[in-house]
Amino acid sequence: MIIRCDNCSVSLQVDESKIPSSTFTVRCPRCQNLVRADASGNGSSTVEQLKSTSAAPAVQEGSREFAEKQSENQINNALRSLLSALQSGGPALDEPEGEIQPRRILLCLGKNKDAVSKVLVSAGFKVYVASTPAQANERLRDGKTEVLLFSPDFAEEYGGAAIIQQKVNAMFSSERRRLYLVSIEDGGQTLNAHEAFLRNINLIVSSGDIDQLPMILDKALSDFNDLYRYYNRATGAAAI
Repeated sequence: MIIRCDNCSVSLQVDESKIPSSTFTVRCPRCQNLVRADASGNGSSTVEQLKSTSAAPAVQEGSREFAEKQSENQINNALRSLLSALQSGGPALDEPEGEIQPRRILLCLGKNKDAVSKVLVSAGFKVYVASTPAQANERLRDGKTEVLLFSPDFAEEYGGAAIIQQKVNAMFSSERRRLYLVSIEDGGQTLNAHEAFLRNINLIVSSGDIDQLPMILDKALSDFNDLYRYYNRATGAAAI
């Protein structure tokens, strides 16, 4: 039986003859995370288990519009860079300062998954939806998804929210700075910066404000990029 670690996605081979009759836990040898598994393997084959821990899939709705927006953005960047070089007589700029790139967002949500996905797709975001922590981890590996939305009811059977928080807390500062973490909560206070700071997340949004989520994200990310403007310029990092 193959089990995939929810935290680092390493595959663990477990001798089926030694598996207990009830739910059990295995400690991952790579990251020391405790992995919970069903003794029955949920009736899935090895191939199906590996498939279930593939990278979180993208929402197909709005994909063409996002691709067009990204292409338009790249063309505009190139034109601005060339114009700047012609006017100044210097080299072309790598990227015009302040230019907002089309954003990719990973959703690790429970009951509000569909509502949040719909409103973000409509606003022009590229949206990925994870069903398990392992799928979220696989999607984050590509380094292109810089905004992650999660909720306390994400994959509760796997302890999903706790695993997401554990992963973030274990990140190096250079990695953490490139991941904007948002918690969607039923009783949360939107834009409560103090509470977010204490919990090592970037933003809290009440589930009652989901309809206004694109506007809230744009404002919060704009403030975040302003905060790191000079750091990003010095390190050559793009704004989120």
